[in-house]
Amino acid sequence: MDSLTPPPVDTTEALTRRYGADAIPPAGPWNETIAVMLDHRSVRNYKPDPLPPGALETLIAAAQSAATSSNMQWWSAVAITDPEKKKALAEIAGGQKHIEQCPLFIAWVADMSRNQRISDAEKTAFETMPWLETFMVACIDAALAAQNAVVAAQSIGLRTVYIGAMRNDPIRVATLLGLPQQSFVVFGLCLGYATEKGEGEVKPRLPQSTVLHHERYDATNEAAQRKVYDAEMSRFSARHELQAATWTQRVLNRLAPLKSMNGRETIRASLAKLGFEIR
Repeated sequence: MDSLTPPPVDTTEALTRRYGADAIPPAGPWNETIAVMLDHRSVRNYKPDPLPPGALETLIAAAQSAATSSNMQWWSAVAITDPEKKKALAEIAGGQKHIEQCPLFIAWVADMSRNQRISDAEKTAFETMPWLETFMVACIDAALAAQNAVVAAQSIGLRTVYIGAMRNDPIRVATLLGLPQQSFVVFGLCLGYATEKGEGEVKPRLPQSTVLHHERYDATNEAAQRKVYDAEMSRFSARHELQAATWTQRVLNRLAPLKSMNGRETIRASLAKLGFEIR
């Protein structure tokens, strides 16, 4: 960790930040890497300072060190610093100004075009290409790579926020970035140094007892556990003046109305226009 990284916190403090005082799991082995991961928070306010020389390449090296199914390496990344291009991407994302503000924006691409070019060059039909499984693997590969980059970024004092709203208009995004057919931006990522205001705090997550099951899935106590989590999120929301006070309310707001998808309900049709034949 460098001098811009906050000093390490102890295990109990880190777990309390992540889960709240009423749902702290037992502490186990601990090191600096785990501390960095538990300190993750989404940042939407950045200083204009550029990343250090070589930082992008280091983050991509971390990304390429993630697992990739059968070493097929189904992803690519497009690094964007051009203000006009970031402005256009911010518009696609519904006016998310932090896309314009951050010094580096990376579009993470589920990229099936590279292996399709091998198919064309070798004059060998890849019968597995059109299937949903292959597309899912490409998206998973991109996600694993991006998360490796995020952890690496946090370890050198950078902050990030994922931008799923690239999927609001995947065709416009693909055109803007000059993507070939059979490539799709799964999400974007803002990177930079947080302002003091933007640093924020760690957002509580569901209790481990809700998401961790032993031997078989058991949701018997889920309602009671969710009530505890809603209380924790209510306190967090009050501190940050968030509209949806509880997690339950956020789920209702996000999943009940179709309009909350912001155009993403048309992704299947967009993928067809981008050259994907998903069976």
